[in-house]
Amino acid sequence: MDDQIKKPASPLRTCPICGKPQSAATRPFCSSRCRDVDLNRWLKGSYVIPGRDDDVDGVE
Repeated sequence: MDDQIKKPASPLRTCPICGKPQSAATRPFCSSRCRDVDLNRWLKGSYVIPGRDDDVDGVE
C-alpha cells in the first residue's frame, strides 16, 4: 500500500522578480519579461558581488 502513495515531484517555486510560479521555458523566472528585468538589474549594477577589502592592486 505504501507503493501507491505519491510524493510531490518538487515544491512549487516562484519567480524571484514577481513571485508568480516559474515557467519551465524561462526557469527560474515566470516569463521572459522577468528574465529581462533581472538581466537589466545586473547590467545597471544593482546587483553587486562584494569583494574583499584587503585586495592589493600593486604588490611590490
